[in-house]
Amino acid sequence: MTKTVWKPGTMLYPLPPVMVTCGTMEKPNVLTVAWTGIINSEPAMTYISVRPSRYSHELIKQNKEFVINLTTSKMLKAADFCGVKSGKNVDKFKETGLTVLPCQKVKAPMIEQSPLSLECRVTEIKPLGSHDMFLAEIVAVHVEEELLDDKGRFELEKSGLVAFCHGAYYALGGKLGTFGFSVEKKKTRKQRIAQIKHERAAMKKAKKAQKPKQEKKKFSSKKTKKAP
Repeated sequence: MTKTVWKPGTMLYPLPPVMVTCGTMEKPNVLTVAWTGIINSEPAMTYISVRPSRYSHELIKQNKEFVINLTTSKMLKAADFCGVKSGKNVDKFKETGLTVLPCQKVKAPMIEQSPLSLECRVTEIKPLGSHDMFLAEIVAVHVEEELLDDKGRFELEKSGLVAFCHGAYYALGGKLGTFGFSVEKKKTRKQRIAQIKHERAAMKKAKKAQKPKQEKKKFSSKKTKKAP
């Protein structure tokens, strides 16, 4: 296999294009970012990287809190809009039709349409160059009850989450395996495979049953290019 060498770049893909809410219930704002991830288990910690020029940057810096909302295919147009428009000039919630809900631990709101929201408190801000990294502790998690199985586990396949890769959005595929499957006993492995096949069939059935609703709100036709 022959490989080509490229110059250093942000080629770690795919990434989650999450919608980050900040501000307050009275004056909320939302920003879409892909530079995010988990950085620690105990305590549960995450991060987002935001350009200092973004309107949300100052809000998060002042309040030391934000909420990460996972994005689904039904929310994708709104997510893209919130990634290119500035909350300084437009009410993104009014323009996209997204609904805010109050959180338990932080003053920043969460998005009702998101299947999973993480309340976060900033513990450190690290200037890195083009972006500032906001390290934060996850202080509460909100999950859509309809997406929990009978054991209380989050059913990712039913949520319709999307991924971001080099300027484009993609739908997530089905489950391929579970952690530790490579060392499982044959009997257990067969049971896992049967379970995965069943979940894939259920996911296909759910996709056929759920038709996307027509969006009532029309977005501005003006195109604005801005880095994530």
